[in-house]
Amino acid sequence: MRLILLALGLALTAAPALAQTIKPEEAPAHVGQTVTVEGAVSDVHHARSGSATFIDLGGRYPNNTFTAVILGRDASKFPNVDALEGKTVDITGAVRLYKGKPEIVLSDPAQIKTK
Repeated sequence: MRLILLALGLALTAAPALAQTIKPEEAPAHVGQTVTVEGAVSDVHHARSGSATFIDLGGRYPNNTFTAVILGRDASKFPNVDALEGKTVDITGAVRLYKGKPEIVLSDPAQIKTK
């Protein structure tokens, strides 16, 4: 019985909490928090080095308001990322700042959903 309760407890604590949905321009106010950023993809571009893929919302780089970043080691998990351009997406994860701009690093395809 204890083992069942322990397993159930682990399953309950491992489940992600529902994240608050925000607009790309609201992301700076949520640094350090796990949220869902909803918006239209303005641009998808790849670093020449292959080190990262950038999904811009709220304008094109360098005038975008938010970026989702896929690091090179995780790129194979997102084979159709270029097809996101122009679509409305929900991006879920912890917001952090990089060079003063808010971003979420994507490592799991479940973090991004097309609407």
